[in-house]
Amino acid sequence: MSTRMLLAFVCSLALILQASQNYPTRPVRLIEPFGAGGGPDLVGRALGQKLTELWGQPVTVENVPGAGATTAPAQVAKSPADGYTLLINTNAQAYSAALLKNLPYDPLKDFIPVAPLTSQPYVLVTGKMTGITTIGELVAAAKAKPGQLKFGSSGMGTGSHFGVEKFDLAAGIKAVHVPARPGNAIADTIADQVAGRTDYMLAPIQLALVDIRAGRLRPLGVSTKKRSSLLPEVPTIAEAGVDFDYPIWYGVWAPAGTPAGVVDQLAKDIARALATPDLHEWLAQHGDEPMSMTQPEFARFLLSESESAARVIEAAGIKPQ
Repeated sequence: MSTRMLLAFVCSLALILQASQNYPTRPVRLIEPFGAGGGPDLVGRALGQKLTELWGQPVTVENVPGAGATTAPAQVAKSPADGYTLLINTNAQAYSAALLKNLPYDPLKDFIPVAPLTSQPYVLVTGKMTGITTIGELVAAAKAKPGQLKFGSSGMGTGSHFGVEKFDLAAGIKAVHVPARPGNAIADTIADQVAGRTDYMLAPIQLALVDIRAGRLRPLGVSTKKRSSLLPEVPTIAEAGVDFDYPIWYGVWAPAGTPAGVVDQLAKDIARALATPDLHEWLAQHGDEPMSMTQPEFARFLLSESESAARVIEAAGIKPQ
């Protein structure tokens, strides 16, 4: 390496280190893929407020739904790797690679896992029209009519899709997947369930609560080993006899190539924000439990989740689409 090249490299490294130390010096954008009112949107806005206070720089959430929740990740993957455009997503970021072909980005290689945020259960629901009132009845109905029952999801490769595939495998049943139409995927999926166009689905609890309390949806079980504080009377799916544990979790990702110093500061500051008493209380009121991992631990967790998804998809005989 020539002296001039060495000097250029040192100067470039110095600029990167300086940028990392001063980060952030301008507004930070959190891009989320499911639309206003969804879990990533709500958690992102609560987190953004705390980070704004911590940094003295605005942190905003931008809703970019579309293409089965892949439009937002595609946008972030192509953004400058400087820490000012980040992705807030669900466990779909870990599972989509196993279920979807020809994505415009690589969910693992095009992003750096920065920090986990929170987790909570899904709730397995049916519409009143099905007449199904328990998980046992759902399993019996599916076994009596193999491949005839229909389950809804917010889109191919999303957490709600993979979760039902995993449930069906654990319960030993077969059903037909009905992904949401383009648009407001979560709302449309729940509306289809209420209208009887599908027979069952895994829904984020917060988004299903209104219809559950109005009697339009019947909760059969929550998807984690522990009951939810939002639906304490609803048993877990495991309590009903199906060996199943599947939380919905949220995290933050940065584009690949983001300076290590920026990633490290982001991870530490997000952890600090989640630990503040008022945000901790807000999360508890919304049925969320903060997740505590270092950035390397989160990266290993994400890889483990992705590998687990691939094994489930293979065992279930599902071909990526």
